[in-house]
Amino acid sequence: MSLIRELLKAIRITLIFWLITAIIYPLAILVVGQGLFPSQANGSIIYPIEGAEPIGSALIGQVFASEKYFHSRPSVTRYSQGRRARPTGISGGSNLAPSNPALLNRILEEANQLRDENIQPVEDLIYSSGSGLDPHISIQAARQQIERVARARGIQPDEILPLLNKYTNGRFLWIFGEPGVNVLRLNAALDLQDLNNQQNR
Repeated sequence: MSLIRELLKAIRITLIFWLITAIIYPLAILVVGQGLFPSQANGSIIYPIEGAEPIGSALIGQVFASEKYFHSRPSVTRYSQGRRARPTGISGGSNLAPSNPALLNRILEEANQLRDENIQPVEDLIYSSGSGLDPHISIQAARQQIERVARARGIQPDEILPLLNKYTNGRFLWIFGEPGVNVLRLNAALDLQDLNNQQNR
């Protein structure tokens, strides 16, 4: 009898913990996430205009090759090809040692290309991030690109500054890290601004 009681007790405890961890806790997280943080809970997806297809997540960096866009940090992550470049889901650094000639050559190529564009080769424009998916660049790196983007879009640099300031994220908890510009949000806002300007002409 004692064995049966202990067995039933163990089954009850298992069911209680299953109920808490498999049903109550996930549902509570779902309700809190969707109620208080719906955008973040759904992947921080960016839509260029309402009803359009998504162009990516504000949490994941993308490659922008056109001169009309602010360029992200270099990445060794492979991106799919096409109008909407998307990461393949694999993140990570190159794992090349500082003494590896391939790493040095890549950095020199990045720096020389930036100099050809009259851009000061600041760190986050020549060095890739650890994850390869960093969506931010520094304010300095963004300001270095304003002239190029304004020239490619046929607008004045002063028209870009308000958007740059708007999509600059401050320090985490006002203490940790450095302010950074979300490249995807900024580029999407520039496209929307261009669209509005064309409609107003």
